[in-house]
Amino acid sequence: MEPTFGLGQPNDAYAQYFIGRSYLNMLSDPERVKLGVFNVTFEPGCRNNWHIHHAKTGGGQVLICVDGEGWYQEEGKPAQSLKPGDVVSIPANVKHWHGAKKDSWFSHIAIEVPGEETSNEWCEPVADEEYNKL
Repeated sequence: MEPTFGLGQPNDAYAQYFIGRSYLNMLSDPERVKLGVFNVTFEPGCRNNWHIHHAKTGGGQVLICVDGEGWYQEEGKPAQSLKPGDVVSIPANVKHWHGAKKDSWFSHIAIEVPGEETSNEWCEPVADEEYNKL
C-alpha cells in the first residue's frame, strides 16, 4: 500500500513503543511553523503502546484517518473502529493507544496540539489477548 501522504521512513526512533512496524513521514516544516504534523503508517497488526500526551494547558493530539482501517481506544472505554475520513480528538492527559487492524495497513495524520509543559509518557504495550479480541 502506498499511503496518500507517503510512507516515510521506518519509525525506528520509537520502535520500542510499537508492536509491529510503523513508518513516519513529517508533513510540517518545524523551521516554518510550531505545529507537528506527521503521517504515521502501521503495517497490519501494528499498534503503539498505551500512552499519554501530558500538558499543563492545551496539548493533546488530533488523528485524521486517511488510509486503511485501524483502532483507537481510551483507557476504560471500548475500542473504536477507524476508517478514512474519521477524526479523533484526544484530550491531553488521557491514556490511549491506536494502530492498524490485524488484516489492514493503516495511516493517519497525527497533529500535536500545542500546549504548555507538554510531554509524552509511554506506558505498557497493548496485550495480544486484548488486541486479538477486537
